[in-house]
Amino acid sequence: MPTRFRKVRRQRGSRFHGWGQVGQHRKSGGRGGRGKAGLHKHKWSWVVKYAPDHFGTDSFKPPHQVKMEKWVNVGQLDALHENLPDEKDRKKKEAVVNLVEMGYSKLLGAGAVRGAYTVVAKSFTEAAKAKIEKAGGKIVTG
Repeated sequence: MPTRFRKVRRQRGSRFHGWGQVGQHRKSGGRGGRGKAGLHKHKWSWVVKYAPDHFGTDSFKPPHQVKMEKWVNVGQLDALHENLPDEKDRKKKEAVVNLVEMGYSKLLGAGAVRGAYTVVAKSFTEAAKAKIEKAGGKIVTG
């Protein structure tokens, strides 16, 4: 449609552009209120279609949430020892891997150990202890 044939071109110069004389099409009443107004009333069908989860409560969140624990397997100790920041620690005869400082809370027994490590851990499984001792290392509870 060419611009010159649009209704608004004819309405230029008229004060209300065809919407009556007392402020129709002016304020927020024309859109049903401001913001989220009317979601339980006249905008309910919009809520059902486009925002079905808008109302309702969130699930209960305990005040003292359980922090996620980080665990590591015995098979990953070689890689952890190689990635130690201090080069002196890697060259020592007795290799120490401090899992507590690295943020791990438990040592699990999956995998195989190649080196003899002294491992500092908060807790560990019996399988992990057996594998480390078999490789010539030891576990220290820290």
